[in-house]
Amino acid sequence: MPFDRRLSFALLLAGVALLAGLDRAPDRPIPEPFPPVAVEGIDNAHRLTDKVIAGAAPEGDASFESLRKLGIKTIITVDGATPDVEGARRHGLRYVHLPIGYDDVAPEEGLAIAKAIEELPGPVYVHCHHGRHRSAAAVAVACVVSGRLKPEQAESVLNTFGTGENYKGLWASARAARPVDKAVLDAVKVDYVETAKVPPMAEAMVAIDQTLDRLKLAAASGWRTPGGHPDVDPPHEALQLTEKLRELGRTDAVLRERPAPFRVLLNHGEAHAQSLQDALATWSKQAGAATPPPATLDAALKSVTSSCSACHKTYRDELKSSH
Repeated sequence: MPFDRRLSFALLLAGVALLAGLDRAPDRPIPEPFPPVAVEGIDNAHRLTDKVIAGAAPEGDASFESLRKLGIKTIITVDGATPDVEGARRHGLRYVHLPIGYDDVAPEEGLAIAKAIEELPGPVYVHCHHGRHRSAAAVAVACVVSGRLKPEQAESVLNTFGTGENYKGLWASARAARPVDKAVLDAVKVDYVETAKVPPMAEAMVAIDQTLDRLKLAAASGWRTPGGHPDVDPPHEALQLTEKLRELGRTDAVLRERPAPFRVLLNHGEAHAQSLQDALATWSKQAGAATPPPATLDAALKSVTSSCSACHKTYRDELKSSH
């Protein structure tokens, strides 16, 4: 074969190989601060790398179409609520559901999300509900684990999305994230489902009751960290209670399977928990240890407990059967 024909053929093969490997090409981190991305119907979207954008949940066809126009191929939700799978399908997008909680990004969760970002067709869009807390921590951890971002960039991700400083477990997970060997990530197996099985109602109620118990310990200690329980931080526990009640209220188990009076009681509990959270945050910042806690704290906790008790009284047997 003449030299010029061999050269042309070699260039053709190189071009084919390049096209075939585009999705596997090294990802390019976006210079900080991570820029906002305009997506119709979606709040707080930011691009972290060429392959990864994160933000709030898509709502309606316009938001899915906007994601499609951005080139998004896969949507990963870390929210607990059931995703709009059909809405995504109408616009040629795939949903993958890998829910996490507000406490932290567990190591196995970080690995699973990192593997999904690596393995699934991209670009990918990662979201929670508001796009501020869980999705920010999830992409920070996952991108550090996979080597797409440096460990020292993790906190910048949370700052960019506006993650609340009181989500201490999410911040701790981001700070602790470190890259893993490629062999470790290759060995991770993830079941890519469109809608993950969320904890049953009874399990959610147990988690809420445990948080309430810790708040009662704090109340008995003057709304300070109780002796013998250094892990109990009252403002953080109040935040967790609010988020757990709010998350439960957005699940199918409540929206579709529970009667209206149940939802009313749950909403009351969430509102009282929010009042407790706000009052604790205000007192902690303004007064500190020098000023006695205001009576509004005990009143708010009593209101939350009353709402939970009223719900248990009416629906306890039904909730037990939902295991």
